[in-house]
Amino acid sequence: MPDPAATEAAAAKLAALCGTGDIFCLIGDLGAGKTMFARGFLRALGVRDDIPSPTFNLLLTYDTPRGTVWHFDLYRLSAREEAIELGIDDAFAEGICLIEWPDRLGSWLPEDRIEIHLTETESGDSRHMTLRAMGPGAERWREPW
Repeated sequence: MPDPAATEAAAAKLAALCGTGDIFCLIGDLGAGKTMFARGFLRALGVRDDIPSPTFNLLLTYDTPRGTVWHFDLYRLSAREEAIELGIDDAFAEGICLIEWPDRLGSWLPEDRIEIHLTETESGDSRHMTLRAMGPGAERWREPW
């Protein structure tokens, strides 16, 4: 993806296919484009308010026509049990999840999920995105999207 607009466009394509129970794991280093992906995803679902990174809040929710989107940033969790206090079980069951730093959940991460791997190129002027769908619902996320 050559620029931020391309990241947001790819996110919008996935948002068009999302539904309740979908869990998108946004994986990448700091500055790789995880929050930019989330912004593109949420804009495609009609969110017009400011879409900040949930780094300090840990969780932000957005009501959309497709359902409530729960945007988690788990970077600052000191224990995965803290995710339960944030309502992550409810989010998995009733919402659409965007999870930055999903590795913080360890074995609690559901098998049925979509991993979005974002990496910057060595030159730092573009990004590479890889989608990996896992679990029983994986076939739904095969290209073309």
